[in-house]
Amino acid sequence: MAAWALLALLALAPAAAGGMLSFASYYGDHMVLQQKPSGAVVWGHGELGAVVTLTLSGASGLVIMEKTAQVKGPSGTWTTVLNPMDRGGPYALTAEQGLENVTLRDIYFGDVWLCSGQSNMAMTVLQVANASQELAAAARYPYVRVFAAAPARSSVELEDLEQIDLPWSIPTAEILGHGNFTYFSAVCWLLGRSLYDALGTPIGLVEVAWGGTPIEAWSSRRVLQACGLPEDTGSTSPHEHHSGPKTPSVLWNAMIHPLLNMTLRGVAWYQGEENTLLNTDQYNCTFPALIADWRWAFHTGSAGQTEPRLPFGFVQLSTYRHESADDSFPRLRWHQTADLGVVPNARMPSTFMAVAMDLGDEHSPYGSVHPRDKQSVAHRLLLGALAVAYGDKGLVFQGPFPTRAVLEVTKGLLNVTYSQELIWRQRDTQAFEVCCSSLASPCQWLLAPVVAVRSHTVTLALSGCRTLVVGLRYAWAEWPCEYLACPLYNSQGLPAPSFLLDTLPAGSTAEGRELLLLPSSGFPLN
Repeated sequence: MAAWALLALLALAPAAAGGMLSFASYYGDHMVLQQKPSGAVVWGHGELGAVVTLTLSGASGLVIMEKTAQVKGPSGTWTTVLNPMDRGGPYALTAEQGLENVTLRDIYFGDVWLCSGQSNMAMTVLQVANASQELAAAARYPYVRVFAAAPARSSVELEDLEQIDLPWSIPTAEILGHGNFTYFSAVCWLLGRSLYDALGTPIGLVEVAWGGTPIEAWSSRRVLQACGLPEDTGSTSPHEHHSGPKTPSVLWNAMIHPLLNMTLRGVAWYQGEENTLLNTDQYNCTFPALIADWRWAFHTGSAGQTEPRLPFGFVQLSTYRHESADDSFPRLRWHQTADLGVVPNARMPSTFMAVAMDLGDEHSPYGSVHPRDKQSVAHRLLLGALAVAYGDKGLVFQGPFPTRAVLEVTKGLLNVTYSQELIWRQRDTQAFEVCCSSLASPCQWLLAPVVAVRSHTVTLALSGCRTLVVGLRYAWAEWPCEYLACPLYNSQGLPAPSFLLDTLPAGSTAEGRELLLLPSSGFPLN
């Protein structure tokens, strides 16, 4: 048995013994605890009624801080909040109960990020593009520490993790390239490594992922109730280890609820492919509701130390099949923004998004739904994290989005103005469509070829649209463009996200008939 696996088993043993002093399962040597202004929550198991003394010591043995906590029932746990600490280390953290003591060593204070989702989050560094170079670089990041919970499910909310795949570790090529879809997450690692490069602070990365899982499995009953979804009590298949359990709340219960005492700096989420098959059009409720619920739960569970608007980044879906007539992928992408197209927005504050529809990988050995360019994903997440979580107000972290449309009726042209300067990479593609309708007929989507692109404006031809233009959409396909070759980018190389907009008459100008652009109010999507 590998040394890390033995450590994982031993880490769980004290909790099972009942009354013996231990830290909770996800505390250990080499871990990162959240730095100031938050205080890190520390908890564990002990003898009911006993007083546990926690001591934080520096490298020289000098006591930095001392805290006491009483072991309370019915499960015999103790909890304390450390005083906010500056970044850095190493420290030792000792818990004492009578004659018993347990010490965690090589502890650092920095920022802790939780990474969750399905198989695209679970893909390891071994599986990504330029894997050998990425694995070789691991040794240069000893202050980016990694931890992975084992896949687990439960019909009830658990207090602690049942099993750990990877205890807190200093990264090595072996750990980051352990296997396929196991640990450690490539997206999580590449984001954490980039955060360290940008901030110079220790980074703690917590992976909690399982391939083939829908958002309902990661959602508490509160989320399901808020979105009117059934709380399925059916059993899960024993063959679901690779495809993942589908039963609502079972992963929330076993893999998220145990972590709620942890003080976090942010969340990265890569999930949604499974929901192109299940409750697709409920995702505009379930995803914002999950974000709000996780925020509330982590804020409450950490005694208010995790901020109430915990920064939440996510990856918008990439691609799957060429020439597919199914529009569940574009619908899901749209629903990932709560049907508003860009984030943060009113329904999803303090969020950021990595657009990935231009990262298609048809020849990926893991299937085209698993693109190997996770470096671009992580870079786009990094920009959002720096802007939203770390307050870099001048940083551009999202591609251009339309703000205005003017219809030149006599010429049959539609001029769409964007929020940023445009780079037109793919000139022969026809990614725009208009919805042509009249009072007597349903919506019909027709291609609107691009006839000109200026610095902020795209001009579309409407020759096939003889009636009222009531909608406009862009990149509305399962595989909308080839690798890094969508039509529109900004000067920073970020792709314009797909959209689905209503166009409403808003008066006339010298340029033509002004159209008001609004997120779709629900006309047929296909």
